[in-house]
Amino acid sequence: MIYPIVKYGDPVLENPAEIVTEFDTPELHKLLEDMFESMYAAKGVGLAAPQIGIGRRIAVIDCSVGEDPAQKIVLINPEIIKTEGKQRGEEGCLSIPGFREDVSRARRVTVRAQNARGEKFEMTGEDILARAFLHETDHLFGRLYITHVSPLKRDLIRRKVKKLMKAGEWS
Repeated sequence: MIYPIVKYGDPVLENPAEIVTEFDTPELHKLLEDMFESMYAAKGVGLAAPQIGIGRRIAVIDCSVGEDPAQKIVLINPEIIKTEGKQRGEEGCLSIPGFREDVSRARRVTVRAQNARGEKFEMTGEDILARAFLHETDHLFGRLYITHVSPLKRDLIRRKVKKLMKAGEWS
């Protein structure tokens, strides 16, 4: 099932998500399958559960955008445990369509998380994968990538979104 992507302005995007405590259930496996399907339909490389209106600490990532099944990553209850270096690059978000900004992030990131069976693991990513780890983990703590841009740019985006909302073009 393809879920609609929740857009900026919805409170679920700005609240910390709940920790997942039940694993290896048919419901969780179905949700993960639906999250990948929803992410691919939206042409994204990552999707956090709050972006489909579900306030749980779950994210899926696939930097190949569905081209290589081996690159599918499930992160449940992730935490960033190490960052190294710096990279600056354009970043966007499925929940803020039509907007992209330069964002500074770590170049190499190690995340600790659980898989669908509840098993803990650590994974290190560089460049786009490092950016995806940070971006999706931010979502699970109620932060959007625009928190990493200047207050002036953030305010400009907020005003443009409000204008789109008034015009009925943002829902």
